[in-house]
Amino acid sequence: MRRPLKVELHAHTADDPIDDIPYSTRELIDRAAALGFDALAVTLHDRQLDLRSLHSYASERRVVLIPGIERTIRGKHVLLLNFTRSTEDVRTFDDLKVLKTREAGLVVAPHPFFPSTACLWGELDRHHQLFDAVERNAMFTRLVDFNLHAERWAHAHGKPVVGNGDVHRLRQLGTTCSLVDADPDPDAICAAIAAGRVQVVSEPLAWTSVVAILTSMATGRRRGVFKRGSNRISSARPYRTL
Repeated sequence: MRRPLKVELHAHTADDPIDDIPYSTRELIDRAAALGFDALAVTLHDRQLDLRSLHSYASERRVVLIPGIERTIRGKHVLLLNFTRSTEDVRTFDDLKVLKTREAGLVVAPHPFFPSTACLWGELDRHHQLFDAVERNAMFTRLVDFNLHAERWAHAHGKPVVGNGDVHRLRQLGTTCSLVDADPDPDAICAAIAAGRVQVVSEPLAWTSVVAILTSMATGRRRGVFKRGSNRISSARPYRTL
């Protein structure tokens, strides 16, 4: 019987065009390897990172890289995993429907009922057929957990739940993750999740950790209004880009 793969499907790095992230993609890979992750998706906001130069680096550390993006569709965030970079052209849910007829990727609803205008809320009901899985997000405590609504929705609609760190700071990696019954290959991992062969491992954060993470993110966004190497103002807004 094979060992399930430890997988993170929602992580940002310094390559993100919107949020100011204080670590590189290679540093994220290093941290994932140190924590025993077998696979990792780098999901920048509205940009799909070209992973070709990183595959050998990750492979040396026994980490499989899964292409991904946290795409903004009609103002709402959607995780598109294991698609080509045509994801950057997806602007509407009709576009997403067309993409799914052309490519066999995985569509995940990230933090769908968190208190942010960028979260799906009613759009998840309206477009439920487009989603393959629903996220349990790492940002919760024992007393406050916005994931509960998402889990009830997933159960009612027969969708699997995946555990994601939504990593913006390295300390977030590993508190919530997915264990997937699959071979270490992006296609196999995404197919296994869609088929429900996934288990969530999730630990609540202490309030002090939540405050520290959100404070660091808010400070970083203020610093990152002008992104590194960019002459334009980014569209970052406090806590909007979960």
